[in-house]
Amino acid sequence: MRTALVIGTGLIGTSIALALQSRGIQVYLADHDPAQAETAAALGAGTAEEPPGPVDLAVAAVPPAHVAPTLAAAIRRGCARAYLDVASVKGGPRRELEAMGCDLSAYLGTHPMAGKERSGPLAATAELFEGRPWVLTPAEGGDTEVLNIALELVALCRAVPVVMEADAHDRAVALVSHTPQLVSSLVAARLQGADETAVRLCGQGIRDVTRIAASAPRMWMDILSANPGPVADVLSEVSADLERTVAALRALEAADDEARAAGARGVEDVLRRGNAGRERVPGKHGAAPAAYEIVSVHIGDQPGELARIFADAGRAAVNIEDVRIEHATGQQAGFIQLMVEPQAAPVLAAELRERGWSIRQ
Repeated sequence: MRTALVIGTGLIGTSIALALQSRGIQVYLADHDPAQAETAAALGAGTAEEPPGPVDLAVAAVPPAHVAPTLAAAIRRGCARAYLDVASVKGGPRRELEAMGCDLSAYLGTHPMAGKERSGPLAATAELFEGRPWVLTPAEGGDTEVLNIALELVALCRAVPVVMEADAHDRAVALVSHTPQLVSSLVAARLQGADETAVRLCGQGIRDVTRIAASAPRMWMDILSANPGPVADVLSEVSADLERTVAALRALEAADDEARAAGARGVEDVLRRGNAGRERVPGKHGAAPAAYEIVSVHIGDQPGELARIFADAGRAAVNIEDVRIEHATGQQAGFIQLMVEPQAAPVLAAELRERGWSIRQ
């Protein structure tokens, strides 16, 4: 691959362009909003000029509803050797292209499993896809050359290729991406009319659960409108669990001992199933999740504090496996949680205490 055309210069398209451009690929940028393409070009993602001839790869980085018309126009112009899209839904766009009578021998649907709460080219980064799964959905009898170009794109973006059937992909993302977005939004919506005193009690748990609720509604309407059936199926199962959990909680208020015991079993059941499901979420480097120890350290909200604590952890020869910050309400301070291998926790805690850090037991 020497040349590429990226159609759509939002977060994903511009990030792809930045990754390709940084690895020596000449990238041409197109967008329905020329100003956005110019912004991406100014960031170093390529040029907003028209390509002088057919490119090696055209990538449609547009919302699911626009994939088919965008690619159909590109295919009819013959602007590339291979055509990919990176939309979060795969079955629908391919069926739309087939209905339009397009020759799909040079097309392959893909989906990089990466993103941010922020959108647009200014949020883009060449490192967005590093280590992230990138789903490829080749059709039966597809062109091997197109698959090879897609694999080259994934490699250049330093992502991890995963091959799936298109409709199986759509059911999977309904479970692991689209439904969590709605559930996060549903929880966050409870805060809209909540008493200010209650909101001031928000801690790390509610921040974790509602983080993705900050995502752009328009973007998610595009995604959910393209995959409504599978998402509704998952939400229906969640709804059934909620009804049983509500009934179990009501039973805990009953005067009857047997009813309370049944309620307790019902609540415990959903908590235990949650534990079991959480254990299946891949951990670091895609491996099974590890049981890390947390060393929680009081840290001031001022420049240089994070660098200093990481440097001190390095002096202890301890590898930080993961990290999170818990902000203290109304204070210029908080706690940084350093997640390490269990045998390293006492070593790290002792080293940090010696260097003047306050450790929360």
